[in-house]
Amino acid sequence: MSMQSSAACLLFALAGFLSGAAPLPARAAGPAGAPSIADFVRHPVYGVVRISPGGDYLAATVARGDQDVLAVLRTSDMSLVKVNELPDRQSVGSFHWISDERLLFNAVRKVGSYAQPFATGEWFAVDADGSHPRAVVFYGTRKVTERSKSARGRFNLLDTLEGDDRNVLMEVTTPRSSTGVNSEVVRLDTRTGRWTTVARAPRENCSFALDAERSPRFAVCFDSENAEGEYDTETELYRLGEDGKWALINSSKSGDTRLTVAGTAADGRVYALQSSGGGTSAFGTLDLATGRFQQLFHDPVSDPVLIRASDDRTVIGVMTQAGAPQLTLLDEDHPDVALYRSLSEAFAGQFVDFGSATGDGRHVVVTVASDRNPGDLYLYDRQTGQARFLLRSRDWLDTEKMARVQPFSFTSRDGLTLHGYLTIPRGTSGKNLPMIVNPHGGPMGPRDSWFFNGEAQLLASRGYLVMQVNFRGSGGFGKKFQDMAYGQWDKGIMDDVIDATRWTIEQGYADPERVCIYGGSFGGFAAMMAPVKAPGLYKCAFGYVGFYDAQVQLSKSDTSESEAGRRYLARALGRTRDEQDAISPVTHASKITLPVFLAAGERDPRCPPEQTRNMYNALAKSGNTPEGLIIRKGEMHGFYEEESNIELYTQMLAFFDRHIGRRPAGSSVADATAGN
Repeated sequence: MSMQSSAACLLFALAGFLSGAAPLPARAAGPAGAPSIADFVRHPVYGVVRISPGGDYLAATVARGDQDVLAVLRTSDMSLVKVNELPDRQSVGSFHWISDERLLFNAVRKVGSYAQPFATGEWFAVDADGSHPRAVVFYGTRKVTERSKSARGRFNLLDTLEGDDRNVLMEVTTPRSSTGVNSEVVRLDTRTGRWTTVARAPRENCSFALDAERSPRFAVCFDSENAEGEYDTETELYRLGEDGKWALINSSKSGDTRLTVAGTAADGRVYALQSSGGGTSAFGTLDLATGRFQQLFHDPVSDPVLIRASDDRTVIGVMTQAGAPQLTLLDEDHPDVALYRSLSEAFAGQFVDFGSATGDGRHVVVTVASDRNPGDLYLYDRQTGQARFLLRSRDWLDTEKMARVQPFSFTSRDGLTLHGYLTIPRGTSGKNLPMIVNPHGGPMGPRDSWFFNGEAQLLASRGYLVMQVNFRGSGGFGKKFQDMAYGQWDKGIMDDVIDATRWTIEQGYADPERVCIYGGSFGGFAAMMAPVKAPGLYKCAFGYVGFYDAQVQLSKSDTSESEAGRRYLARALGRTRDEQDAISPVTHASKITLPVFLAAGERDPRCPPEQTRNMYNALAKSGNTPEGLIIRKGEMHGFYEEESNIELYTQMLAFFDRHIGRRPAGSSVADATAGN
């Protein structure tokens, strides 16, 4: 297979045009020619890229400050056709081609880089050249069609209905009704905004899966409460029979097995995921008539990530990520398996992912990424066997200058095998280094992975070893492992973080006298609580948009606004004031005697800034006033603006340099940070 290079200057120019702001001030490169902080925090050129069914256009989401817009380019020469920008600072969320010329997309609002954007409920359709725009669905009282009175629900796209240039299938979830059914599948006309009901769910809180003919065939229904009244995720799987009635196939409430549908191939195979006893999920197929699960793959340590063919329906393999990603190809008869192997050989050491494809399957958008490469985009032509380079996610970062990521595993004090990653500074021996321990957020669900992490790469570029561990509660290792986090934020999880820190020191990677801890969201909690549990192990701590005070979270966070959220907080933080105080770092401020720096967003709904102010005041009252405090106006749960991030990381690196950094003799902090 040959590679054909193509300049993407026009799209880079487009990205600059879309920035909507003056260029960032010129800054010198970092130490030893490393990229500047501005290079690391600069938004990627693109988010998601999809090719039109006819192959004439590429559509891409592009960041414009805290707003994402949808750009349409001509595939032949990458010339700009149209930029779609929503009013009121709304961002374009997911988008799809519904014909050779027409796009459908929804509106979202961003709430910070650590939180998923939330959909506003609004959907729009427009032709590639910007003509025939249509507000298809509005949520609430904003009237756009004669059927708008039914638009009280949230709409999610199920299928674009190949061969139908007007209609799509959408799932609609409305407030709970008197019948207990609050979701249905509708066929929506993207020209008129009218829709008709195709099927209704068997009960409340359900999502749908389609069969090979793109008809609703399965419903996966959820509950957020277990038999004891605690927050938990329970599932039921239903199948719609030819008689139009739903039949229950599986219920996690009546056993320890969970079964969900993961899609349907064009040939009718129904893909499913099944787990038992809280273990990792097995991948397989589901017999449409009997509901019997046939296992094709299972890893006892890691949940599988499905690798789909270019049709976005057929599963050709799975990837596991306990440490470095491991790929297993399953459908050897599928023609895309040979293509996948060929591309993987061409991009040795990196991982390939099929994106969208043209309707005839000739052209396929392919992403290539690794621990050092944030992502390259190619357009593969099956007819010529060539992969045309389109663009890089962060062209200004030299992948050869990025740090390598080394997976590791060890046994915790109570016998758990835990997995994590070391980002090792380039040009070092990887031994006796100053180290930043970087717990991830969550803690239940999110996880760290081997793939490119801009923040870890920034810290490594300044000479810091970065250690990330997937402590109990992390996602991707089965429900039982994830549920271990409940009631263990200040106990089991902290033991895992501390054990991982000590393991890294014992292996000779980290200098025991130069270790700091830094994290955001739950990671901010860990940055304050780990020093309480292990005095003297860490030399400084940086908390970012963190959770520190249970009372603030219980009364002022967006999590506390829903019934399910309140159940979650009760199970995670405890039901009594004594339990809640015990888990709150503000209660333990007198035990936090190391240097501290805190940062938060003024508009953060997830961990409100009162969290950070309360932590600052508690430390000051105990005689350990933090060295710095950033409360950034306009920012939310994780900073978006590039200037906000430049300030954050400039001060963060100066803080680390003061306490554990390595500087030439006679240099000052100002000298050390001049290249930021």
